Amino acid sequence: MTHTLTIEPTGDTVEVDEGQTILDACLRQGIWLPHACGHGLCGTCKVEVADGEVDHGDASPFALMDFERDGGKTLACTATLMSDVTIEAELDDDPDARRIPVRDFAGTVVRLDDLTHDVKGVFIQLDGPGIEFQAGQYVNLTVPGVDGPRAFSLANPPSQPGLVELHVRLVPGGRATGYIHHDLAVGDRLRLSGPYGRFLVRKSAEAPMIFLAGGTGLSSPKSMILDLLEEGCPHEMLLIHGVRTARDLYDRDLFTDLAARHPTLTYVPVLSEPGAGDGWDGETGFVHEALARRYGGVFAGRKAYLCGPPPMVEACIRTLMQGRLFERDIHTERFLTAGDADAAKVKSPVFRRL
Repeated sequence: MTHTLTIEPTGDTVEVDEGQTILDACLRQGIWLPHACGHGLCGTCKVEVADGEVDHGDASPFALMDFERDGGKTLACTATLMSDVTIEAELDDDPDARRIPVRDFAGTVVRLDDLTHDVKGVFIQLDGPGIEFQAGQYVNLTVPGVDGPRAFSLANPPSQPGLVELHVRLVPGGRATGYIHHDLAVGDRLRLSGPYGRFLVRKSAEAPMIFLAGGTGLSSPKSMILDLLEEGCPHEMLLIHGVRTARDLYDRDLFTDLAARHPTLTYVPVLSEPGAGDGWDGETGFVHEALARRYGGVFAGRKAYLCGPPPMVEACIRTLMQGRLFERDIHTERFLTAGDADAAKVKSPVFRRL
C-alpha cells in the first residue's frame, strides 16, 4: 500500500511505500530535504504536517518535543505515512546541487589497500554503469552481519562512477570497521545506496577554495579536487590535511605530485603530534592553526570546505569566522550514527547550515 506525499512550497508529489520514511521517499526521487543524523536525534529534518496523519517512529523526545508533535511537527527521517500527507519544509534552492535520485547498488571488492596502520582503502567495482554523484557526496554501505548501514564519503571523482573508493578508519570496538579491516576480502560482494548529502563544491561562486581535512575526512576533498582539476578549474585551491603523526598521513605522494603539476593547487600536510623519528620539517599543530598561519587570519572572498572530526570542524569554523568568512561561504559534512546521541544537537536558530 502506498500513500501520496505532497511537499510544499514546491508542490512536488511522491508515492511513499508502507513503512518507508518521508526522508527516504524524497531522496529516492531526487528531492532534497534538510537532514543530518538520519536517526531522529538532531532535529535537522523537522517538517510541518499541514494535512494528513503520520507515525512519528523513533523520533527522540528531545529532537521532537511533545508540544511540537501536538503542533503538527514531525521528523522526516523517522516519520511514516498513515494517510495521504502534505508537509511544509524549509527547502534550500541551491543552484549547484543536482537532482540525483538515491539508488541501491551492488558490487565486488576488487582492491583493498592499507593506506595507514588503521585506514583501509576499499575499492568496489559496481555492477552496471555505476553511481551518478557530485564530488563530496557519500554512500551508505551495508556491512555483512552488522545492523544498519554505515556512511562513507566517496573518494573517487564522478568521472569514475563504476569504481567506488572508500577510506575506512578502524574504530576500536567498531563492528562495521572491524569487519572491513579484518574480514573483508577481494572478491566479496557488497551492497550500498546513494548518493547522499549536500557537501559539494559551489562551482558557480567562481572563488578561491580552501579544503580542510582531518584524518579520513580527506576522502571528500580528494574527490572534489580531482573533479576540479579534471575540469581545468582556474581558481586557487588550498588543501590542508591534518593527522597526528607521520604514520597517519596518506595520499601524500598523490597530492604532492598534483600540486607540482597544477599551479593552482597547494598541498599542506600538518602533524599535531610529530614523533622524534618522523624526521618531519613541515607544518605542525592543528589544521585551524596551519590555516591561520597560511592566510594571516584573513579569509574573505574564499569558499571553505571542511570534513573531519567534529572538534577539528568546530575549531576551523571559529577560525574562519574570526577571519571574516561567514556561513554562506563555509560548507561542512558531519556524519552522526545511532550511537551519537550525545553529539546530536538541535539545529541552531542562528546558523542554519553549520
